[in-house]
Amino acid sequence: FVYDAILNRKDRELLDETKMPAAMSYEQVRDAVKAGAVLVDGRNPEEFALGHLRGAVNIGLEGRYAEFAGSVVPTDVDIVLFTEPGQELEGKTRLARIGFDRVIGYLERPFEAMLDHQDEVQVASRLTAKAFDARAAELADLQIVDVRNPGEVAAGMIPDAVSIPVGQLPARLGELDPAKPTVVYCAGGYRSSVAASLLRAHGFADVSDILGGYGAWDEAHQNA
Repeated sequence: FVYDAILNRKDRELLDETKMPAAMSYEQVRDAVKAGAVLVDGRNPEEFALGHLRGAVNIGLEGRYAEFAGSVVPTDVDIVLFTEPGQELEGKTRLARIGFDRVIGYLERPFEAMLDHQDEVQVASRLTAKAFDARAAELADLQIVDVRNPGEVAAGMIPDAVSIPVGQLPARLGELDPAKPTVVYCAGGYRSSVAASLLRAHGFADVSDILGGYGAWDEAHQNA
């Protein structure tokens, strides 16, 4: 909000919501990311988990896309989009409406690119509530991160979890140990995919999130 308030005081060009972002080859995207650009994958968490380019941050277009992009993507970096074909303009426009107008392009033929560069594709670990409990029981040093808002946390949280709302995560990465196995969760699974992908992009090697979030875990324990 502060960033947008400052922008609103400046003279800026009108947003052209019909202008497509530039199509980029895999090599162009790779070079842009190496130079500091953020690759934002706009697919839903389920599709993202099945396979995504290494280092991508998952912010699904079907959710509160602009809000969470504004929370976790720096304001001073270039952005490259990975979307389902046909959603590139939507991704660019929704970011531009909050002042994130440094979208330099989108990955052209994204699924072909993943097939051609399978060594750069990774899957995301998503745990059921039961699988999470098993992992927590076997790993004494498991790092559990609750990325919900304080009001949600006040109603209950998983034992031994630390509370870091997803919007605060970029500034508080130093509070977490990237060498430890980590599980993040939210209320339902959207924010946890954002958070887990952000941690992976910052070098956390073993990160999972909980399918269905706290709601699924709480229900499983009520029925136990």
